[in-house]
Amino acid sequence: MNNNTKKILIIGGVAGGATAAARMRRLDEKAEITVLEKGPYVSFANCGLPYFISGDIKRRSNLLLQTPEGFFSRYRVNVKTNSEAVEIQRDKKTVVVKTKSGEELLPYDKLILAQGGSPIVPPLPGIASGHVFKLWTIPDMDRIHKFIEEKKPAKAVVVGGGFIGLEMAEALHARGIEVTVVEQAPQVMILMDPEFGAMIKSGLEEKGIIVKTNAGLSSVSEKNVALSDGTTVEADMVLLSIGVRPELTLAKSAGLEIGPSGGLIVDETMRTNDPDIFAAGDMVEIVNKIHGRKVRIPLAGPANRQGRIAGTNALGGKMKYNGALGTSVVKIFGYTAASTGLSEKAAREAGFGTGVSYVFKDNHVTYYPGGKPLSLKIVYDNKTGRLLGGQAFGESGVEKRIDVLATALHGKMTLEDLSELDLAYAPPYNSANDPVNMASFIGMNHISGYSPLKTPAEVLAAQKREDSIILDVRTVGEQGKAPLEDVLHIPADELRDRLEEIPKDKTIYLLSKDGFLGHTSLQILKAEGFSEVFNIAGGYSAARWFDGWNFSN
Repeated sequence: MNNNTKKILIIGGVAGGATAAARMRRLDEKAEITVLEKGPYVSFANCGLPYFISGDIKRRSNLLLQTPEGFFSRYRVNVKTNSEAVEIQRDKKTVVVKTKSGEELLPYDKLILAQGGSPIVPPLPGIASGHVFKLWTIPDMDRIHKFIEEKKPAKAVVVGGGFIGLEMAEALHARGIEVTVVEQAPQVMILMDPEFGAMIKSGLEEKGIIVKTNAGLSSVSEKNVALSDGTTVEADMVLLSIGVRPELTLAKSAGLEIGPSGGLIVDETMRTNDPDIFAAGDMVEIVNKIHGRKVRIPLAGPANRQGRIAGTNALGGKMKYNGALGTSVVKIFGYTAASTGLSEKAAREAGFGTGVSYVFKDNHVTYYPGGKPLSLKIVYDNKTGRLLGGQAFGESGVEKRIDVLATALHGKMTLEDLSELDLAYAPPYNSANDPVNMASFIGMNHISGYSPLKTPAEVLAAQKREDSIILDVRTVGEQGKAPLEDVLHIPADELRDRLEEIPKDKTIYLLSKDGFLGHTSLQILKAEGFSEVFNIAGGYSAARWFDGWNFSN
């Protein structure tokens, strides 16, 4: 072998690690590339595991994207499974590896860490029982599948209402198991705003999933779990999906720097504080593209791109990783929930003067059959009009809109830019003005003062004062289906003829079905000399998901 051959060692063979290995081989045919994987499998479809449990993916082999033999055959990459790196000797540029046959030392010129994370397992009574599971690897999946096949559990508790928890709730339901989701936070999908958490909860409950929020796991026994709210839930099996902790034991022991977000520090080239060690994936902290702060974004898309860049730069390249938006999507039975960028809550916490707008409409024109309701929210900077984030929920067209918003965020686009987007339209697919366009119109009208908005939460807070009223301009039919007490109800079509009923000495908040008639009514009132008038963003369609809005429906 040529003494100038570069020795590349990659620790971690899933997502970022596998991508780095393949990329490096394409760049350098002569490099000596070795991948160490602690588990028995390399390059498997981690995100697909719940769908094998559900039966959507029929063949287990479809999840095995590559084998050690296949990696060597295609890329001449030496993959060592069941091989755990236990020490990095930075001064000697070697790694101590524990295998079934003992320890060995592997040298490197460049080292890439792609160890990802590991599920959090809290030290609670009964947590080590045989009917308690986590889902992170192929063996985890196999154990769950075998348990269901052999034990035929009737009831399951899923602890955690994030991505894996909700996917597994659906998967277990598909296997005929009664499922309860337990979430310690006030809502499921905590990264989204509360109203979207409520929509997701409703979608789960439609299918018979029981959802308990504000309740954490306290202990596990043979046939039930005890919760922090003092209740118990029957459970023949328990699935833990509480969160993921970055795998940093090896990095810390080697003296690599850890950041304030709890991830391994890397620069824009994915290099650690050791010039010969790079890192990628769930274990690193990266820049959030919106507010510029360092965060952890443990998602497959960013991990793969980071692996590609780390591999390139370990061979002397100059690629840069400029951060991520955290764009994500989850299937919940027939619904889809997706988000990108900052939520309203995150934008406010980041110090932005935050505005929001909602659009509630079908995913395509109403006159074409088969339309499905779509809920879309965008978050923007009130001062500059810059888009900050977006969330959506519905049965069809959700991920399409979020991908448009993710692209707009990448380009630092404003509401005005969004309003000018030329998006594909035909009756089976869209409306002439896409929901993204319409949401931008609403935001622009707010910023300009033409049609100022207040969020449902802001109106709830203002209702504690006596100098404001809610003017309900919904139709008689709309108001009858979901009446609200202590409001003045004047349908929008009667507004011009009943102006004398509206007090001019109070701040007026207009409640319509979805915000549209509120906007129209606001223009009528402004023309008649009413000055303190605000449209409730999203109207009833948004407010119904907020605690405190007591619609009788």
